[in-house]
Amino acid sequence: MPSGELNKTLKRTFGELRRSRENYVPSFTPREIGYVMSVSSGVVRVSGLQGAGFEELLKFLNDLFGIAYNLDESEIGVILLGEDTELNVGDEVERTGRVLDIPVGEGLIGRVIDPLGNPMDDKGNIAFNKRLPIQRPAPAIMDRAEVRVPLQTGLKVVDALIPIGRGQRELILGDRQTGKTAIAIDTILNQHDKNVICVYCAIGQRSSSVAKVIANLKDKGAMEYTMVVVAEGNNSPGLKYIAPYAATSIAEYFMEQGKDVLIVYDDLTHHARAYRELSLLLRRPPGREAFPGDIFYIHSKLLERATHLSEELGGGSLTALPIIETEAQNISAYIPTNLISINDGQLYLSPKLFELGVLPAVDIGKSVSRVGGKAQLPAFQSITGSLKLAYSQFEELESFARFGTRLDDDTKKKINHGKRIREGLKQPELKPMSVPEQIMILLALTSGLFDTIPLDKIREAEVSLLESSKDLPEEILDRLFSGKKLSDDDRQSILEIASEKLSSFQEKPEPKKTRS
Repeated sequence: MPSGELNKTLKRTFGELRRSRENYVPSFTPREIGYVMSVSSGVVRVSGLQGAGFEELLKFLNDLFGIAYNLDESEIGVILLGEDTELNVGDEVERTGRVLDIPVGEGLIGRVIDPLGNPMDDKGNIAFNKRLPIQRPAPAIMDRAEVRVPLQTGLKVVDALIPIGRGQRELILGDRQTGKTAIAIDTILNQHDKNVICVYCAIGQRSSSVAKVIANLKDKGAMEYTMVVVAEGNNSPGLKYIAPYAATSIAEYFMEQGKDVLIVYDDLTHHARAYRELSLLLRRPPGREAFPGDIFYIHSKLLERATHLSEELGGGSLTALPIIETEAQNISAYIPTNLISINDGQLYLSPKLFELGVLPAVDIGKSVSRVGGKAQLPAFQSITGSLKLAYSQFEELESFARFGTRLDDDTKKKINHGKRIREGLKQPELKPMSVPEQIMILLALTSGLFDTIPLDKIREAEVSLLESSKDLPEEILDRLFSGKKLSDDDRQSILEIASEKLSSFQEKPEPKKTRS
């Protein structure tokens, strides 16, 4: 290159460097760094972060995060959101300046994620619309509307006797292995054509149990409208603690879009135990700030977020089905009484009924819905009005009859009728029923059409009756789903179809013997 051109090139280069240097404005991003003082199982103590706020997200090495929970004068107690195996005393910890949030949006439907929003299935990264904090204030009273639209569970005993409305909080409680999760899963399966989005939150469950639930949801096609948030039993207590709040934020996104959402917390007993473990490790003072005093607070701020929004805010709803485990049928223990007082009713599952094969094992006497008939289809109200009374009378008389007392004909008739009701309310797992099918069976029960059928043939007769529900006239089906009461003519038409179908199962009286 000639020397003249080289000089021009160098001059131009130096000019560009000079201009770049003159235009450069250094940017300063302040970082507040602290250090790990001690590491326990699931919690750490940090020093040097004087400006950290309550529940602020802190970042450790290797993309491990924690929540600032105890703000003491000289140190901070941090709840870890992951394993502490690679964390050592002296490691750096940095403030993020934000609270913990989670991705939300339509892209989460059909996915299995952890409480931090990380995918746990084989479908790649999560597509989301935005991020929401996991801790959000509950809607104000003036922003709520009354619960008036039923949430059909597909279970005869629930929809008929303990109805649940959209926006309600209905507690499911009982001893271990009594079918609590089965009721929640059946309810999710029954929403396949109801325009209800479902969120299943597993808290502290075994991996095998969670895998079984997900497999059932996939087999029945329920993952098309369901999201699963999982904090397994071997996860850190911090993940188990934040899991229900993260799942609720996901559900609230859809509720605020004007949609109906169902969320299942399975179960809050493990949530309370995780919080107790964290409280003990953080050495929080007993009473208000630790187990048991604060358990009411952490559960109430969670369940108060379930509601039915007013029409001005879109009219969406969030229905909560929290599950808890009792010990030795003690529903008056601390956590059960807490949650009974927070919720709008409870479904109590009795181990005695479970052992007798009465499934679902719902104890009607100890179960209640504080919304009741306001969120029940009028067709159910007109049919099941006397059903609960007849069943309660039967339970009293049955226990009385065990003493071998002589019974009159009227008492025998009531016991016979009650046995048929109990058989008729039984229902196989993973087989929720439609409204016409339930109405057909319940009307036949209350009218006594099953009373002349032997107990061992009740199930067979019921299956036959379910098939005939497809033959109901269109005008009756329209009235069932439009929220109108059944007229006397409608009831008569249904009974005629049912009577004809059940006639082949009824016990024929033996012919009287005559003297020759």
